[in-house]
Amino acid sequence: MRRTATGLIVLMAGLFLLSGRYLELHPAWGYLHAFAEAAMVGGLADWFAVTALFRRPLGLPIPHTAIIPENKDRIADTMAGFLRENFLTPAVVGRRMGSMNLAKAIGSYLADPKATRDSRIRLGAGELAVEVLESLDPERLGTQVRSGIKSQLDKLEIAPLIGGMLTAMMADGKHKPLIDKIIRWAGLVLEDNEQLVREMVHRRANGILRFTGLDERLANSVIDGLYKLLAEVLVDPNHPLRDKIEEGLAEFATGLREDPELQARIERMKREMLGNPAIAEWWQGTWERIRANLIVSIRESGGLGSGYVSETLAELGGALRDDLRLQRQINRFARRTAVGIATRYGDQIVRLVSETVRRWDAHTITDRVESAVGRDLQFIRINGTMVGGLVGLTIHFLSETLG
Repeated sequence: MRRTATGLIVLMAGLFLLSGRYLELHPAWGYLHAFAEAAMVGGLADWFAVTALFRRPLGLPIPHTAIIPENKDRIADTMAGFLRENFLTPAVVGRRMGSMNLAKAIGSYLADPKATRDSRIRLGAGELAVEVLESLDPERLGTQVRSGIKSQLDKLEIAPLIGGMLTAMMADGKHKPLIDKIIRWAGLVLEDNEQLVREMVHRRANGILRFTGLDERLANSVIDGLYKLLAEVLVDPNHPLRDKIEEGLAEFATGLREDPELQARIERMKREMLGNPAIAEWWQGTWERIRANLIVSIRESGGLGSGYVSETLAELGGALRDDLRLQRQINRFARRTAVGIATRYGDQIVRLVSETVRRWDAHTITDRVESAVGRDLQFIRINGTMVGGLVGLTIHFLSETLG
């Protein structure tokens, strides 16, 4: 397409020289001459405009040329700011989480026998569980035990406990599947907000980009770049974005252990869940069955007790799947947690995006963008040549008619 556009300018130059020699022979040569002259001007002007987006025309240090490579860092900051303002705000995250029923999805998974048939309990933990369960008086279980357990859970600060568990998970490398889930969730958020990205690029593009239609191509490039970045992070275990996510998780775990404000929010959420009547009703009906069957299951399996654990998890899954009040409670907790993470760590993610784009080689990003929209850019040159010629033809006609 570049050769076609350039060849068209060369053709117009040839027609201009040829028609210039025969202007006196017939008035038609004058029209051809005017058409070719204006077409050359239009073609060269559009060649300059297209070239100036990616490099300096003819290598000359003309101001406001090589726009993309010269403004790579500004593009990085703009992309990062756009991501922060439109994807990592509490409103967007909350709206996205509000459309998801996580509790029902988890419940449906746990209720599936295939998901729980391989559950295992260590032998030592099973023996200890039997001793504890046998020491309890069945006559005094039920409401009193449930109330006592709730009271103890009220006193237990779960935020430091969760923080310690998360730290231990990261130490053993068991957090990596969680990172994969986060990346896939980010892809879903981007997929649901593609139109928002396009609208933001259109609004922020200057008049030249909108006139030439490059704003749409630029929006596509931005979206494709974000999808590619997420895909690279997903398949590359050593990608720097993973390091940043791990840093964020480590900081979150530290906050759970040491930040009083975050701990207070977690405690409020815990009390709301414990006060849910659905949990109390489920516990009232299942605790004694859990106790009796756990003892039998652990003994019969040599201390493993996997069969009833699977059954218990399936029962819990059924409760999550079918109880709307419990679903709302857990979904609210998940939504608040996600909004809190976006509020607390959104700036770190934004800095990572900005730093990643800043590290991109200017030649590489120029080649990628040019490859993505280059064919249409050459059509702009072709259209500019033909439109310029038609304008020149019109001006010549008016000049001849009015003169």
